[in-house]
Amino acid sequence: MKRGLLIVISGPSGVGKGTVLKQLFSQYDHFFYSISATTRAPREGEVHGKDYYFISTREFESHIENGDMLEYACYNGCYYGTPRQAVEKKLDEGLDVILEIEVQGAAHVKQAMPDCLSVFIAPPSFEELSRRLTQRGTETEEKVNSRLQIALEELKRQNEYDTVIVNHTPRQASDELYAVITQAKKSL
Repeated sequence: MKRGLLIVISGPSGVGKGTVLKQLFSQYDHFFYSISATTRAPREGEVHGKDYYFISTREFESHIENGDMLEYACYNGCYYGTPRQAVEKKLDEGLDVILEIEVQGAAHVKQAMPDCLSVFIAPPSFEELSRRLTQRGTETEEKVNSRLQIALEELKRQNEYDTVIVNHTPRQASDELYAVITQAKKSL
Protein backbone atom coordinates (compact mmCIF):
# COMPACT_ATOMS: atom_id res chain seq x y z
CA MET A 1 0.00 0.00 0.00
CA LYS A 2 1.25 3.44 -0.92
CA ARG A 3 1.87 5.78 2.01
CA GLY A 4 -0.45 8.76 2.23
CA LEU A 5 0.52 12.38 1.66
CA LEU A 6 0.95 14.71 4.63
CA ILE A 7 -0.61 18.11 3.86
CA VAL A 8 0.22 21.06 6.11
CA ILE A 9 -2.22 23.98 6.03
CA SER A 10 -1.31 27.30 7.66
CA GLY A 11 -2.41 30.89 7.58
CA PRO A 12 -3.20 33.69 9.96
CA SER A 13 -6.01 33.45 12.49
CA GLY A 14 -9.29 34.49 10.88
CA VAL A 15 -8.25 33.75 7.30
CA GLY A 16 -10.82 30.96 7.03
CA LYS A 17 -8.67 27.83 7.10
CA GLY A 18 -11.35 25.84 8.92
CA THR A 19 -14.09 27.01 6.57
CA VAL A 20 -12.01 26.10 3.50
CA LEU A 21 -11.31 22.65 4.94
CA LYS A 22 -15.00 22.10 5.77
CA GLN A 23 -15.78 22.87 2.14
CA LEU A 24 -13.07 20.41 1.01
CA PHE A 25 -14.32 17.67 3.34
CA SER A 26 -17.92 18.17 2.20
CA GLN A 27 -16.82 17.31 -1.35
CA TYR A 28 -14.20 14.61 -0.72
CA ASP A 29 -14.08 11.97 1.98
CA HIS A 30 -10.63 10.44 1.53
CA PHE A 31 -8.76 12.75 3.89
CA PHE A 32 -7.89 12.29 7.54
CA TYR A 33 -8.04 15.53 9.51
CA SER A 34 -5.51 15.43 12.31
CA ILE A 35 -6.93 16.92 15.48
CA SER A 36 -4.50 19.18 17.33
CA ALA A 37 -4.05 19.37 21.07
CA THR A 38 -4.19 22.76 22.79
CA THR A 39 -4.08 24.30 26.22
CA ARG A 40 -6.46 27.12 25.31
CA ALA A 41 -10.03 27.07 26.55
CA PRO A 42 -12.70 25.80 24.14
CA ARG A 43 -14.68 28.41 22.21
CA GLU A 44 -18.46 28.18 22.28
CA GLY A 45 -19.57 25.08 20.38
CA GLU A 46 -16.14 23.43 20.24
CA VAL A 47 -16.03 19.79 21.32
CA HIS A 48 -13.10 17.93 22.92
CA GLY A 49 -11.87 15.21 20.56
CA LYS A 50 -13.64 16.74 17.56
CA ASP A 51 -12.29 20.27 17.24
CA TYR A 52 -9.23 19.93 19.49
CA TYR A 53 -7.95 17.84 22.34
CA PHE A 54 -8.25 20.38 25.16
CA ILE A 55 -5.62 19.48 27.74
CA SER A 56 -3.82 21.11 30.64
CA THR A 57 -0.44 22.79 30.31
CA ARG A 58 1.07 20.11 32.57
CA GLU A 59 -0.28 17.31 30.35
CA PHE A 60 0.89 19.06 27.18
CA GLU A 61 4.41 19.55 28.58
CA SER A 62 4.48 15.87 29.51
CA HIS A 63 3.71 14.98 25.88
CA ILE A 64 6.55 17.26 24.75
CA GLU A 65 9.01 15.59 27.14
CA ASN A 66 7.97 12.13 25.91
CA GLY A 67 8.42 13.07 22.23
CA ASP A 68 4.73 12.44 21.51
CA MET A 69 4.26 15.63 19.48
CA LEU A 70 5.13 15.82 15.78
CA GLU A 71 5.25 19.58 16.28
CA TYR A 72 4.18 22.10 18.85
CA ALA A 73 4.35 25.81 19.47
CA CYS A 74 3.19 28.42 21.91
CA TYR A 75 0.83 30.83 20.16
CA ASN A 76 -0.78 33.80 21.87
CA GLY A 77 0.02 32.32 25.30
CA CYS A 78 -1.29 28.78 24.64
CA TYR A 79 0.31 25.56 23.46
CA TYR A 80 -0.84 23.94 20.22
CA GLY A 81 0.55 20.70 18.85
CA THR A 82 0.06 17.61 16.70
CA PRO A 83 0.03 14.17 18.33
CA ARG A 84 2.56 12.12 16.31
CA GLN A 85 1.14 8.60 16.63
CA ALA A 86 -2.23 9.19 14.91
CA VAL A 87 -0.59 10.98 11.95
CA GLU A 88 1.96 8.21 11.34
CA LYS A 89 -0.71 5.49 11.62
CA LYS A 90 -3.03 7.12 9.07
CA LEU A 91 -0.19 7.84 6.62
CA ASP A 92 0.89 4.18 6.86
CA GLU A 93 -2.72 3.17 6.10
CA GLY A 94 -2.47 5.14 2.84
CA LEU A 95 -4.68 8.04 3.89
CA ASP A 96 -3.82 11.64 3.07
CA VAL A 97 -3.49 13.50 6.37
CA ILE A 98 -4.27 17.20 6.73
CA LEU A 99 -2.70 19.23 9.53
CA GLU A 100 -4.13 22.69 10.16
CA ILE A 101 -1.32 24.32 12.12
CA GLU A 102 0.37 27.68 12.60
CA VAL A 103 3.60 28.72 10.90
CA GLN A 104 6.01 27.77 13.72
CA GLY A 105 4.62 24.25 13.78
CA ALA A 106 4.58 24.01 10.00
CA ALA A 107 8.31 24.78 9.90
CA HIS A 108 8.94 21.95 12.40
CA VAL A 109 6.86 19.48 10.38
CA LYS A 110 8.65 20.49 7.16
CA GLN A 111 11.96 19.70 8.91
CA ALA A 112 10.74 16.39 10.35
CA MET A 113 8.88 15.30 7.20
CA PRO A 114 10.32 17.18 4.20
CA ASP A 115 8.15 15.29 1.70
CA CYS A 116 4.97 16.92 3.04
CA LEU A 117 2.97 19.41 0.98
CA SER A 118 2.77 22.81 2.66
CA VAL A 119 0.00 25.26 1.76
CA PHE A 120 -0.42 28.78 3.11
CA ILE A 121 -3.96 30.22 3.07
CA ALA A 122 -3.75 34.01 2.70
CA PRO A 123 -6.42 36.70 3.01
CA PRO A 124 -7.34 38.88 0.02
CA SER A 125 -6.02 41.83 2.08
CA PHE A 126 -5.00 42.67 5.63
CA GLU A 127 -8.13 44.82 5.96
CA GLU A 128 -10.30 41.82 5.06
CA LEU A 129 -8.47 39.69 7.62
CA SER A 130 -9.13 42.32 10.29
CA ARG A 131 -12.82 42.42 9.33
CA ARG A 132 -13.12 38.61 9.50
CA LEU A 133 -11.45 38.42 12.90
CA THR A 134 -13.61 41.19 14.32
CA GLN A 135 -16.84 39.77 12.87
CA ARG A 136 -16.11 36.36 14.38
CA GLY A 137 -16.97 37.91 17.74
CA THR A 138 -15.23 35.23 19.78
CA GLU A 139 -12.53 37.37 21.39
CA THR A 140 -11.92 40.70 23.05
CA GLU A 141 -10.60 43.64 21.08
CA GLU A 142 -7.25 43.14 22.82
CA LYS A 143 -7.06 39.49 21.65
CA VAL A 144 -8.08 40.48 18.10
CA ASN A 145 -5.33 43.12 18.00
CA SER A 146 -2.82 40.57 19.29
CA ARG A 147 -3.87 38.10 16.58
CA LEU A 148 -3.51 40.82 13.93
CA GLN A 149 0.03 41.60 15.10
CA ILE A 150 0.90 37.90 14.90
CA ALA A 151 -0.74 37.74 11.45
CA LEU A 152 1.61 40.45 10.14
CA GLU A 153 4.59 38.25 11.02
CA GLU A 154 2.94 35.09 9.65
CA LEU A 155 2.17 36.76 6.31
CA LYS A 156 5.89 37.53 5.93
CA ARG A 157 6.59 33.77 5.99
CA GLN A 158 4.16 32.64 3.30
CA ASN A 159 7.00 32.24 0.78
CA GLU A 160 8.32 29.34 2.92
CA TYR A 161 5.38 27.21 1.71
CA ASP A 162 5.10 25.07 -1.40
CA THR A 163 2.08 27.09 -2.51
CA VAL A 164 -0.07 30.04 -1.43
CA ILE A 165 -3.84 30.14 -1.93
CA VAL A 166 -5.71 33.43 -1.46
CA ASN A 167 -9.07 32.76 0.21
CA HIS A 168 -11.50 35.00 -1.66
CA THR A 169 -14.31 32.48 -1.05
CA PRO A 170 -14.24 29.09 0.69
CA ARG A 171 -15.39 27.29 -2.51
CA GLN A 172 -12.69 28.87 -4.69
CA ALA A 173 -9.97 28.23 -2.10
CA SER A 174 -11.16 24.64 -1.56
CA ASP A 175 -11.12 23.94 -5.30
CA GLU A 176 -7.60 25.36 -5.60
CA LEU A 177 -6.46 23.31 -2.60
CA TYR A 178 -7.82 20.10 -4.08
CA ALA A 179 -6.07 20.83 -7.39
CA VAL A 180 -2.75 21.42 -5.59
CA ILE A 181 -3.10 18.18 -3.60
CA THR A 182 -4.01 16.20 -6.73
CA GLN A 183 -0.95 17.56 -8.55
CA ALA A 184 1.34 16.79 -5.59
CA LYS A 185 0.07 13.20 -5.43
CA LYS A 186 0.82 12.70 -9.14
CA SER A 187 4.47 13.52 -8.51
CA LEU A 188 4.86 11.03 -5.63
